[in-house]
Amino acid sequence: MEEGPEGLQFQSFLSTDARATNQGTNASRGFISDGPSKNAGFWTLDYYQPYFDVDTHTVLRRCYTTLLPRSPNYLSAHLTPSADLYGPFWTLTTLIFALFVCSSLASSISAYLSHPDSSAAVLEYDFGLLSIATALVYSYGIGVPVLLWLALRYLGVGEWSVVEAVTLWGYAQFVWIPVSFLCVIPVPIVRWVLVGVAFAMSGWYLAANVYPVLATADAKPVRLVIILLAALHAGIALCFKILFFSYYVVKEVGPKDPIRI
Repeated sequence: MEEGPEGLQFQSFLSTDARATNQGTNASRGFISDGPSKNAGFWTLDYYQPYFDVDTHTVLRRCYTTLLPRSPNYLSAHLTPSADLYGPFWTLTTLIFALFVCSSLASSISAYLSHPDSSAAVLEYDFGLLSIATALVYSYGIGVPVLLWLALRYLGVGEWSVVEAVTLWGYAQFVWIPVSFLCVIPVPIVRWVLVGVAFAMSGWYLAANVYPVLATADAKPVRLVIILLAALHAGIALCFKILFFSYYVVKEVGPKDPIRI
């Protein structure tokens, strides 16, 4: 102490291995995120934490590029090491609330146009639709890509990871969010056109990214899986239209709905 502050020396008593372990701990906590921790299993939260480390600009860019087939970033099946789960999670969650809220609003508008002088136009929420939307959207946006990845792994096609599959399906559903708001318009033919456009855009995005992966399989019949995926995609589009936007006014506006009895 007589030598003054200049004479003080600080020394770390941690060994090199201990310091390396400490850095590894910081990395697993998200301070350094170059990818999944090699020591973390896929059933642990540490494995998926890096996939939620993404900025808002990247998420928004990946959302709107799904609407631009001529964009150079349109084909994004191979997203490693930048695949993320943050964007797909919020895309699917936002879609659930968009379907629920817009469907309730469409019901209220149809009731008002049918009986403008009555109290039937009161906005009422059918929370059963919220449960249906949650099960439908999460099953298709998460369950289908996971099952597809498992099937391809069984068939020996290992060109992508399960995170890439979920990322692709999640971002592909973005187009349904603006379409849900536009389907509030009480014109049946307009709703069908909007659903058809959303089906075509999201379907083309999925096909353009999935088919190259299927084409790498040695067995040619594996490519026929794209037909099953197209059927599932058409089914989800019909479910969105019939379950959430089948409200009509007594006197229809525009041409008659082709499937209304």
